Amino acid sequence: MARRRTGRNVHGILLLNKPVGISSNTALQHAKRLFQARKAGHTGSLDNLASGLLPICLGEATKLSEFLLEADKYYQAECTLGVTTNTGDAEGEVLQIRQVAGITRKQIDKVIQSFMGSIQQIPPMYSAIKHKGQALYKLARQGKVVERKPRSIMIYDLTVRNWSSNCLSLEVHCSKGTYIRTLAEDIGEALSCGAYISALHRFGVGSYHDMLDFETLEHHAAQSLEALDSLLIPMHTILKHWPEVRLSAELAYYVRQGHAVQVAKSPTNGWVKLFVSNSHSPEQFIGIGEVLEDGRVAPRRLLNL
Repeated sequence: MARRRTGRNVHGILLLNKPVGISSNTALQHAKRLFQARKAGHTGSLDNLASGLLPICLGEATKLSEFLLEADKYYQAECTLGVTTNTGDAEGEVLQIRQVAGITRKQIDKVIQSFMGSIQQIPPMYSAIKHKGQALYKLARQGKVVERKPRSIMIYDLTVRNWSSNCLSLEVHCSKGTYIRTLAEDIGEALSCGAYISALHRFGVGSYHDMLDFETLEHHAAQSLEALDSLLIPMHTILKHWPEVRLSAELAYYVRQGHAVQVAKSPTNGWVKLFVSNSHSPEQFIGIGEVLEDGRVAPRRLLNL
């Protein structure tokens, strides 16, 4: 028999500042318990050693989580030069130590520029990517190495924030699917000294940059669930730059039945956010739709609110 879910039907986006030392799933489960939420999921995990923005979708917001997974990411990364580890970060076993002396800022700037734009990146063995149904990191822990195909990623911006001896601090704006550990390793190899990530903080996902720590959540939870819920971001902000279509209560009824409807002054094409405008109640976001060739707006993903 299927296990019944318990908890509240609470809907929205929590912008959590995940602390160092716990997994993204542990952070998710703690937040879920605080909100007493029936359903929750995070969008893009962070390694245990990484901190920073972990957007968590509660309730019906989980239906929109893929759009956050697709969003650009922003990181502050500290790379230790001259050392490589088997995991690409400080948790791994040291594989090699090489000289750093003699590296100049001019060399670093030249190497950094070579990683800008569209590049190919081979995912690390210590990752959650599946190979024949098994996560690569589980195979890596068994001492196994499997072939991984290069992936195209985009580095929109890569800036040196500080450099001192064997410590290189970077700020990265990148596309989804970018492994910062691999980026650090590849930069280290291009400098002929090797490198690993010694600290990582994600400070942005898409248009989101603000975040809340567990201390703040627990303080509000101690007051009331209403106080805690006030910290949530509305679901429609995931689709910040999408055009909006406002439906009357009558048109919204037909959309909820799965019908495409004609809406005055709607966009002529593309995906749209759907709102219901009602003089008797606050405006409500009900999901996403698509403008068809004939100008009608068709439902594509509706929220059950």
